Amino acid sequence: MAAPLEILQKYWGYGRFRPLQNEIIQAVLQGQDTLALLPTGGGKSLCYQLPSLLHNGLTLVVTPLIALMQEQVEKLRLQEISAAHISSGMHRAEVYRILNNAAEGAYKLLYISPERIQTELFLEFLPVLNVQLIAVDEAHCVSQWGHDFRPDYLQIKTIRQVFKKIPVLALTASATKEVEADIIQQLELNKVQVFRQSFERQNLFYTVQYSEQKNRDTVSLLNNINGCSIVYCRSRKQTEVLSKQLEQNGIFALPYHAGMRHEQRSEHRELWMNNKAPVMVATTAFGMGIDKGDVRLVLHYDVPEHLEAYYQESGRAGRDGHLAQSVLLYNQPDINKLEESTETQFPPYEFIRKVYQSAVEYLQIPIGAEPYRYYDFELTDFCKKFGLDAFITARALKLLEQEGLWTLSEAVFVPTTVQILANRAELDNIGRLHHDLNLLLTTMLRLYGSLFYHPTPVNIKVIAKHLKIKSELVLQMLHQLDKMEIIQFNQPKDGPQLFFHHYRVDSRTLIINTARINALKQTHLKRTNAMIRYITDNHVCRTKHMLQYFGQQYDKNCRHCDVCQSTNRSQVSATTIDAAIIEVLKNTGEHSITDICTALPGYTPADITTCLRAMIDDGVVGIRTGNIIYRK
Repeated sequence: MAAPLEILQKYWGYGRFRPLQNEIIQAVLQGQDTLALLPTGGGKSLCYQLPSLLHNGLTLVVTPLIALMQEQVEKLRLQEISAAHISSGMHRAEVYRILNNAAEGAYKLLYISPERIQTELFLEFLPVLNVQLIAVDEAHCVSQWGHDFRPDYLQIKTIRQVFKKIPVLALTASATKEVEADIIQQLELNKVQVFRQSFERQNLFYTVQYSEQKNRDTVSLLNNINGCSIVYCRSRKQTEVLSKQLEQNGIFALPYHAGMRHEQRSEHRELWMNNKAPVMVATTAFGMGIDKGDVRLVLHYDVPEHLEAYYQESGRAGRDGHLAQSVLLYNQPDINKLEESTETQFPPYEFIRKVYQSAVEYLQIPIGAEPYRYYDFELTDFCKKFGLDAFITARALKLLEQEGLWTLSEAVFVPTTVQILANRAELDNIGRLHHDLNLLLTTMLRLYGSLFYHPTPVNIKVIAKHLKIKSELVLQMLHQLDKMEIIQFNQPKDGPQLFFHHYRVDSRTLIINTARINALKQTHLKRTNAMIRYITDNHVCRTKHMLQYFGQQYDKNCRHCDVCQSTNRSQVSATTIDAAIIEVLKNTGEHSITDICTALPGYTPADITTCLRAMIDDGVVGIRTGNIIYRK
């Protein structure tokens, strides 16, 4: 058997492992259940991909990130490592083909989305798969105390019951001590080996910046970056608006969010990956699994709800080991939103029931309908049709998912597929009666050799180019062949899907675990309070604050975050700043926070806002709408 280092050099071209990778791989190869806590960019995927080449069976990878599994499978195939994936949106015939191939030993790795574990087809094939390793990516999803609990992950126990002696490798980039213990319990890890790499990123400089004019400050920050950047926004609309505003300021920026067409998302991602567009303005899903080391800045235009998300998203900067920055812009309205977010994240139970009832009506699912089915689901259209607030509705959908009723997948692109159903005699008959249809079939068979065996992805534009006709005419003929039952023609899908786990019930009899939701509400409140403390505490090193949140002892200061830099400069007494603020307010009696900062260039905005907060608490000054400070 080849040594892991030989495999690393042969397939990945690296001469050495990253920290803890070799130790994790050795534990897995020795058949031990293993929990790996590696920071974002720490090389988690290699810890299960490499062992798959050192045993004779299949590595089963459970991951909720469809875009990530698609990308990893493509990359593995380019490395001549056999791999496949099964996710939402795939047709039954395609799933059957992949599982059948897996049973025959065609793949080293099979990626599967967690909701697929419960399907009848997967459970039918499971006992005949030669599984030698079970890898659980994003393992924090199994814990209801984690920041992204997904009940589907609890079904991983089903796989363990079939393969009791097969090791499990659980991986995550962000887990508190409480979540870590829950992962071990929920996945039933036995005599588990736990590997923890420090969450410290020595090359990543954290800055929290108060900003009354985020657009101006974003432009300023991006103009001072030599390299590519990601700007994270909380809403799809904001990514579109901000990217246009950056363009108007001479910065080539592209938006990216799940509401865009697949082709446009792919085009924008490729331009950014190839450094032709230096700035991507995106919602938080962008960046998962994207292997780009030279990101020099991750800027949060909007404040994340918790430190787990902030740490993961910030960690997409500086993966090449060179210096990089993470900047978070905030103002008082952001803090107010965080303080109110727990109430908005947990809507009233009657509203949750209303969303359930509206969803089953929207999807036209009758009472008693069979479970384990996928339905196309477009949130914007759904909310418009039923007059629902999109943000609160999304939260209700998520809570119903956490109740185990359904799974709402991310937007996923499923390409156009064709499979020939007719036999040779029927095709010959088509050739005699329909010259144009015969020419289309002949062209497709020449381009795609597997059309007789399974649904095969086809490119309409390529077919049209070969036939020298318009794409619309190709589509018309494919529809005609489908009606004649000569082919099975599946049109592309590009959107989220709702996967039902249960028989549809009347919303009035829907059982909601209020005790569990109330517990989650308290956990959410703790997380948002931790995020607020991180933002507003200008006295504790940012790295120390974050690592202590994740339960890691960190006794020193990083020396390069904004807090450490401020501490390193000469200390200015609060009394001096208080007096300067009173002097500014003396003439007019009131000013915006921005005006006060501008009027006091000798002090940092962070020091000024800290003093203002204390002065407000002491009743020396007051604050009203628009962040206007007035003297009492």
